[in-house]
Amino acid sequence: MKKSNFIALILGTISGVLFALGMCMALLPEWNAFTEGVIFGAVGIVLGLATALIWCKMENKKLPKMNGKNILRIIYAIIAALVLGVGMCMCLVWQQIVWGTLVGLLGIIMLLALIPMIKGIK
Repeated sequence: MKKSNFIALILGTISGVLFALGMCMALLPEWNAFTEGVIFGAVGIVLGLATALIWCKMENKKLPKMNGKNILRIIYAIIAALVLGVGMCMCLVWQQIVWGTLVGLLGIIMLLALIPMIKGIK
């Protein structure tokens, strides 16, 4: 594993954990930590963006251009992540295990479809 990939892995994991913890803090009323959760979530997002910049700098690559194709990919990825999250909510919050599992699997398949969308099939 290259040093740049290892650093991106560590920073990406930290940013993901901070974002997830922040969202839990903000959205779970039992925790009574809405303001702190928003701060944690924002720090996670900023660290995630910084991770992308650091990785590009270490790999001597440019940031991807924001053209129509990439914007559609981003929108698709957001929708796929939301479908996966709805499936998890159906299982864990609404106790609809069968439908939640099916919706969650659809979200996973949608996220896996991002690989050929971005890398292409050769």
